[in-house]
Amino acid sequence: MRRPLAFAPLALIAVAAAGCGGSSSDKPPAQPKATASKSAFPAAKGKTVDTLRAGLPEGPILAPSTTSSLEVGRNRVGFALFTPDKKFVTDAAVALYTTRHDGTGVRGPYVARLESLKVKPQFESQTTASDPAAAKSVYVADVPIPRAGKTVVTGVARIGGRMVRTSGFELRIPAHPRGGPPDFGQRPPVIHTPTLSSVAGDARKIDTRVPPAPDLLKDDYAKVVGKKPVVITFATPLLCQSRVCGPVVDIVEQARAETSADVAFIHQEIYNDNQVNKGFRPQVVAWHLPTEPWTFVVNKKGRVSARFEGAFSTGELERAIAKVTRKT
Repeated sequence: MRRPLAFAPLALIAVAAAGCGGSSSDKPPAQPKATASKSAFPAAKGKTVDTLRAGLPEGPILAPSTTSSLEVGRNRVGFALFTPDKKFVTDAAVALYTTRHDGTGVRGPYVARLESLKVKPQFESQTTASDPAAAKSVYVADVPIPRAGKTVVTGVARIGGRMVRTSGFELRIPAHPRGGPPDFGQRPPVIHTPTLSSVAGDARKIDTRVPPAPDLLKDDYAKVVGKKPVVITFATPLLCQSRVCGPVVDIVEQARAETSADVAFIHQEIYNDNQVNKGFRPQVVAWHLPTEPWTFVVNKKGRVSARFEGAFSTGELERAIAKVTRKT
């Protein structure tokens, strides 16, 4: 699927049924701590992007996996760091900063945490295991964006005792978002998702994962939404440009197996007949998804409780599920 322009150079290497098992008393894992304290990074006050980066040697490439979902307010920004020879950097402490398009108005630092994309061995697909470029982790920072218009995001990292600058990327934040993916609190369009029964049991028609995950192909979204919470992931493990679809579906499959609450878990492929040249499936078009993968947690009332563009961790998904299954 088409990636946002800022992500395109790294798109090919970069980095979203009722459950059974587990225990309803189990708590989701706590959110990982930040990779460093704010005091480990330059203060933003009074700086421009040039003075912030002055004297810092060039460091890793910052590749965002979340761009089309960002808006005015607090945002979850997921990203990967790469060396120039396209190797993942996972041992850095890193913070993001935002600036106006002219480099003034620096805000930050927003220190990132490192979220693991690893699953237990029994949930790792052949698709993921056989892909040396599949993402293994994702950095996540909570970044407030104060205004609509052009915003530049840049980073500062600490690697091996050295402070370095990362590459940056530009965002265009709409003043009045419309026509995009379902947002928090909204009711997404009710769509029929294909199931094993609708394809006479041939999972390969509706799942490019190897092996298929049949328990994610049992429920039709239209028949379960509004009756129970739903986790629905739009992803294509075999054809994914971002190389995170495989890990994302693995994470959803593990969450399904370990969720004891009555939650429907659904995997929806991206392309008609699983062929890129045949265009997007109608479900993808109906939800206005500009990138892949996307994963939504929909509460029992049929409203979006959480959404993830790109990669996310097992812990992030489990914490989102806990919010819609918590008894009040």
